[in-house]
Amino acid sequence: MDSIVASIIKQFEERSVKGKEKYGTDLDRTDLSLVDWIEHAKQEHMDAILYLEKIKWYVLQEEQQ
Repeated sequence: MDSIVASIIKQFEERSVKGKEKYGTDLDRTDLSLVDWIEHAKQEHMDAILYLEKIKWYVLQEEQQ
């Protein structure tokens, strides 16, 4: 296994523990419908788009200097 894959696996494991501590549940939960899961995924992707746009703005500002 290469170092990048190992790093990502470690991050997933740490995120799982942190999520369980913060929310008191994990992805094995059964109280959400398929539509609920879709909504959670949509919200997470919307956050990711915002982060990408912020990074893009930062890179473009750096290039203009």
